Amino acid sequence: MGQNLALNIADHGFRISVYNRTHATTAKFVAENPSTPGGLAGQPTLGEFVASLKRPRRIVILVKAGAPTDAVIDSLTPLLEKGDIVIDGGNAEWNDTIRRERDLKAKGLRFIGSGVSGGEEGARFGPSLMPGGEFEAWKEIEPVWTAIAAKVDAATGKPLTGAEPGKPITGGVPCTTYIGTDGAGHYVKMVHNGIEYGDMQMICEAYSLLTGLLGMTPPEAGQVFAEWNAGLLDSFLIEITADILGQKDPATGKPFVDIVLDTAGQKGTGKWTSVSALDMGVPAPTVAEAVFARYLSAVKDERVAASKLLSGPKPGFSGDRKAFIQAIHDALYCSKICAYAQGFALMRTAQVEYKWKLPFADIARIFRGGCIIRARFLQKITEAYERNATLQNLLLDPFFTSEIDRCQANWRSIVGAAASNGVPVPSFYSALAYYDGYRAARLPASLLQAQRDYFGAHTYERVDAPRGKFFHLDWPEKSRPQLEV
Repeated sequence: MGQNLALNIADHGFRISVYNRTHATTAKFVAENPSTPGGLAGQPTLGEFVASLKRPRRIVILVKAGAPTDAVIDSLTPLLEKGDIVIDGGNAEWNDTIRRERDLKAKGLRFIGSGVSGGEEGARFGPSLMPGGEFEAWKEIEPVWTAIAAKVDAATGKPLTGAEPGKPITGGVPCTTYIGTDGAGHYVKMVHNGIEYGDMQMICEAYSLLTGLLGMTPPEAGQVFAEWNAGLLDSFLIEITADILGQKDPATGKPFVDIVLDTAGQKGTGKWTSVSALDMGVPAPTVAEAVFARYLSAVKDERVAASKLLSGPKPGFSGDRKAFIQAIHDALYCSKICAYAQGFALMRTAQVEYKWKLPFADIARIFRGGCIIRARFLQKITEAYERNATLQNLLLDPFFTSEIDRCQANWRSIVGAAASNGVPVPSFYSALAYYDGYRAARLPASLLQAQRDYFGAHTYERVDAPRGKFFHLDWPEKSRPQLEV
C-alpha cells in the first residue's frame, strides 16, 4: 500500500521522498522505479528523510494500525517543526486518531487521519480518500489528494478506468473530500468497511443459494453474477465474484472456490463498526451479522463435528429456476439497501456524538470509485442526500422506498425458502427483520419494558403520557416469583 501510494503521487508529478526502517527495502524500491514523472528520492535515515522535505512538511504514514503507528509518530515528532503535517493513511481506530490529533496539536503540529480504500491496486491507480482533521491542514494536502484519488464520470458517477504507470487519469470527479474534524475521516472509513463486511456476506449467501439449492457449479453461478453486474448490482464486489467463480485451481483443475478453506478472517473494522453502533444505540444488525458469520466460519472443527450430529432439512428446489434466480437478485438488492441505510444512520448519530458535520452526499459520491464498495448503486445514494441533506434513513428516500416495494415480495420468498431448506442466510434474515422493525409503528418492546419494571423496577413510559415521563407499577407481591438468595 505504501509503495503503491508513493508511486501514485510520483505519477502525478509530485516529487516524493520515501523512507523505510530497512534501508535495503527503500533502495530496492527506488531502483525499481527510476523514471516516475515526479521522481522518488530514497532516504537512508529518518533524520535525512525529514530534512529532505519542503516546509511545511507533509508526511504520510502507512504502517500497521495501533502501537506501530504511535511508534512512528513518536520517532518523527522530535524532528518536526511547528506547522508540519503528519498524515496517517492506515486503518486506525477513530478514537486513536482523535487522541493523536489532540496530542500533536499541543506540540504545534498538525495531524490528518485519512481513510484510504481500494487495496493495493487502488493505492497505485486511484483510491477513495477520506481525510479528517484540521481544515487548514486539509487545504495543504488537497492538491495531492485530489490528484491521486480515483476519478468518476461527472454525469453518471461511473469510475473512469485505464490508468497505467506514469499515465494517470485526468479529468472526472475525484473521489476525495474533506470529511470533518479530528477522527471523522477514519470513522467514515470504518463504516465503509462495516458496509463492506455486509456486502461481502450477502454475496456469499446469494452464491450459497445458487449452488446449494439450484445445484449450479461455481462457473455457472459466476455467469449469473456477471449478468447481475450489467444491471442494478453493478459493483466491484459483484465483478470480482464473477471472476473468482470462473477461476480454476492451478494445482487440481477444480473450481478455485471449492479448494479454499471455508474460514474467513478479519482485521477488526467490522467489529469496530458493530461496537460503535451498540455504544450509540444505533441498530446495525446486518453489519453485525456479517461479523458473526465470519466468527462462525472460524469454528471449522466444531462445525464439521456438528454436521454429523445435528439434523435439518435436505436442500432441494423444484419450480421456475429463472424466477428463483431473479428472486435471489432482489433479495441481495434489498438487503444491500438496508446495509447502507444502517451504515449511514450510524454516521448520522456519530456526527452528533463527536460534534462533526458529515457531508453525506459527498461521502456517497467519493465511494463511487476507488473503494471496495464502489457501485452504480452509490449514485442513487448521492442523489438521495442531494435531495435531502438531513435524511433520517435511506429507506425513507422516495427512490429506495419504491425499490423496496418493487422487490420485497421476492426478498421475502428467498428468506422463506432459505429457512425451509436449511440454508444459512443471516444477512438476508437480519436485513429483512431490520426493515420490518423500522416500518413497525408498534413493537413488542412494550412487553419487554413491562418485564423490566416487574423484576427490576426499571420504570416504563405510557402511550397516554408525554415522552420522557416515567412510571412504576407497584406489582402485587403474590404475583412476583420467589427468588432464592
